[in-house]
Amino acid sequence: MGFLTIPGLGKVHYHEYGSGTQPMLAFHGYGMTGKQFHVLKESILTKYHVYGFDHFFHGESALEENWTEKQILEGMPREIVKSYLEEWFKIYGRQRVSLMAYSIGANFALILLEEFPDLIDEIILMAPDGLTVYKGFHFLMHRPTGKYFFRKATKSKWLTPSLLKNLKRVGFIDDSLYTIAYNEIDTEKKRQDVYYTLNIIKQLKPDIEKIARLINQHKIKCTLIFGRDDKLFPKSPAIPFIQRLENPVVYEVPLGHWLVVPALDEYLVNSHK
Repeated sequence: MGFLTIPGLGKVHYHEYGSGTQPMLAFHGYGMTGKQFHVLKESILTKYHVYGFDHFFHGESALEENWTEKQILEGMPREIVKSYLEEWFKIYGRQRVSLMAYSIGANFALILLEEFPDLIDEIILMAPDGLTVYKGFHFLMHRPTGKYFFRKATKSKWLTPSLLKNLKRVGFIDDSLYTIAYNEIDTEKKRQDVYYTLNIIKQLKPDIEKIARLINQHKIKCTLIFGRDDKLFPKSPAIPFIQRLENPVVYEVPLGHWLVVPALDEYLVNSHK
């Protein structure tokens, strides 16, 4: 375990695990920490030594004290993401690495690939955000009406739970995603953390066409894993990106959005037999 000091941003905490020797930087999903991928014991961790980073408002990562709410709501500058790898190099030396990410963490991994394509061996993305524009998130993060509603929902004890129930009722989210989401908004502190987390990363928009070209040009191994029953980041919107890649490895597993579980580890191990 350790910390990266990102100038102008804060201290980013990371976890280390895995019995492999090849370095892999990993970025978790909402409500988790950098330890999220520890369940992939047989499929990933025998090959890689993982450095799993905590997002801000998660784990032990912390913004600089002079960061204001206004800055959080504007979002961290996209160009600051490359400092994650630059600061990691200062500790471990400049070398080739791989990347892994789940859900909203994919934005970090994709931008790092875009910035350092000549140093990336492999990228593994699970139920990834960032491969297309998801209208619901875009509405909440960038439209005046959506931003107003999101802020009001953060302060309200009843509005967000009511919204989740209606989303489940119309089939936009399934039971498992409802349970996960509800457990993340049942206190004002948790609702504020959701609000701040999604806002601070809202400027992190990967250039997907460029990334596809770089993956092909640099022969970067690209593995994409989707949940067959995922209502949040399913495979279908990512198909245009997949079609741009020359040799992607794509899995659609019998799971929902809650994907990084022991069952995925077993599935990936069996898929290589």
